[in-house]
Amino acid sequence: MAKTYGWLAEQLAAKGISVALEEQHDVRLPRHPLGAELDGLRLAADVAALDFETVLAPTSNPLVIARRVELGLQRPLPSVVEGLPPIERPLRPFDVPEPEPPASPTPPAGGTATLVDWRSRWGSNWVTTVRDQNPCSSCWAFAGTALVEAMVRVETSYWTRLSEGDLHDGVGSHCADGNNLGSVDDFLSAHGLADPGCWPYRTDDPVYAPSPDRDGRSVRMPRFTWVGSADDQKKWIDTTGPLATWFDVYEDFDAHPAGHVYRRSTDPSNHERGGHFLLVVGYDDAQQAWICKNSWGSGWCDSGYVLVGYGEAGIDQYAKAGLTGLNPDPWTKRRLSNGVLYESGNGAMHRNLEVAGASGAGVVTHHWREGGPPWTWGTSDHFASDAAVCPTLRGTTYHRNLEMVYLTRSGRLHHWWRAGGGGPWNDGGVFGPAGCQGVPGFVQGDYGTPGNFEVVVKVAGNRLQHLWRRNGAPWTWSAGPAFGTDIALSGATLVQGDYADSGHGNLEVVAVRNDGRMQHFWRRAADLTWHDGATFGAGVGSTPVMIQGQYGMANEAGPHGNFELVVARGGAIEHWWRDNASGSMAWRQSATFGSGIQTAVGLCQSSWGMNLEVVAMRTDGQLQHFWRDGGGWHTGPVIGPA
Repeated sequence: MAKTYGWLAEQLAAKGISVALEEQHDVRLPRHPLGAELDGLRLAADVAALDFETVLAPTSNPLVIARRVELGLQRPLPSVVEGLPPIERPLRPFDVPEPEPPASPTPPAGGTATLVDWRSRWGSNWVTTVRDQNPCSSCWAFAGTALVEAMVRVETSYWTRLSEGDLHDGVGSHCADGNNLGSVDDFLSAHGLADPGCWPYRTDDPVYAPSPDRDGRSVRMPRFTWVGSADDQKKWIDTTGPLATWFDVYEDFDAHPAGHVYRRSTDPSNHERGGHFLLVVGYDDAQQAWICKNSWGSGWCDSGYVLVGYGEAGIDQYAKAGLTGLNPDPWTKRRLSNGVLYESGNGAMHRNLEVAGASGAGVVTHHWREGGPPWTWGTSDHFASDAAVCPTLRGTTYHRNLEMVYLTRSGRLHHWWRAGGGGPWNDGGVFGPAGCQGVPGFVQGDYGTPGNFEVVVKVAGNRLQHLWRRNGAPWTWSAGPAFGTDIALSGATLVQGDYADSGHGNLEVVAVRNDGRMQHFWRRAADLTWHDGATFGAGVGSTPVMIQGQYGMANEAGPHGNFELVVARGGAIEHWWRDNASGSMAWRQSATFGSGIQTAVGLCQSSWGMNLEVVAMRTDGQLQHFWRDGGGWHTGPVIGPA
């Protein structure tokens, strides 16, 4: 005679799902892979209470800062600019209306919130898409990867896609092997976590052989923080982000229905199947439940998520694992900066701004700003003697090197690089045709590993010239096609975009025409041909700077982030943008700011709440910083002479 699960059977019967068990306990419910082992876990009761005022790493997320300030865990940060209010308010895209905050999470004065859900916190999603470990026993790799991805988003506002396979195969596991969070902690703290292009998730037990630039395309992080009591876990989720957790899987969990809090059936036939790891993305005191992201695909339960009752099935028996103080890699940030400005992983907060200017004497000067108070700019290096324009500066996957290309006084291009950990700037050599005339666009593309260097610059004949370097010996530059007509100025606008029809992303670039309009060009990856795009603007006589930011993205998979562009006109800076999420090809001007400006030379979307940061050259030869938050554009300090 068949047995059923009582209340669960009734819920599933309404959906036409049978959950009968035979007397021999032959389970008819769907079975999903597990793989969790206890090694490395700590009993929750054995973990000391956290001192949150000292354990939390500094964050650049102003929403999290505001929450910590509300709870008295930190003081408001002083403003970047004298006279502005301290940074403690939510910062929103200037082009997008700020949504009303949800009413339900409002906590009692000074107390932890009663509801936190990082899928919709402060009107935004902070959690990457649900994945499927099937058929491998790899929940530990999926929970660890989900934790890192979520914390990169929470701490820096960046979306990133990382690889469960890099973690799974990096620790030496096979598909059938289980593993534990101790192994995950050891691997991540020692080696970081790379993206799927470096090493993908596979189920056929390949020999681990990531790309040779893995060190430069891996998010780095410290060891886990173990959070013991339920009160500390809620406080951590409220003030820091998600947590990875152990969970005992019983037979009734595999087909648990959406919309219900999971509480284990006490039917004697409901046997334990094994251990599992989940990511806790929130909690709801009203329902007495943790909000958990699973790794059984988006078709399971509530689009891959499940509510698990407090204390159910061992979920609170062991301490949960948290991460803080992550250091994203250049590959994660590859579309988010251009021109003289780059946000590196250097400094105590891994948020330093790096700026490379060039003076009239041809000397390149490297300026930098620490990623936190007191926000002062310093100068670290002077080198070179042949720069005709400000360089285009990049972070690359060569051990996080800083690399730059600039136009020389003799009309050639010059490459320099500096090791990611610091040290002197190294001469990478002069290249390109004679007669180059503009500011070069320079990116590390996604062809090859390490990715090729790509350059677009104006040349004689009022055209644009594409050049590229295969990143391997003999390190020679090759000429691609010339394209465009009637070009007056090239700029630091070359972007390795994420529009793709061949496995590679298109290259995108904007140039200024002789009639004062700007024109967008793009290279279709499938056939490597350049195409004319839209024209926009008027009366432009200086070089633009462009990035592809992350405004408009719902998660790491898309939609496409906006193009953002700044250009000087009439002594001020114009901001233009294209709404890529909607599929519109129309460019829009959103704001004009600044005065006494000669040229916009740098643009990035920073980790400070997705602020846009701009560096411009003034008519007096000084570099000046501007930035945009939810309150609009602000005039920052003068950095120093270019």
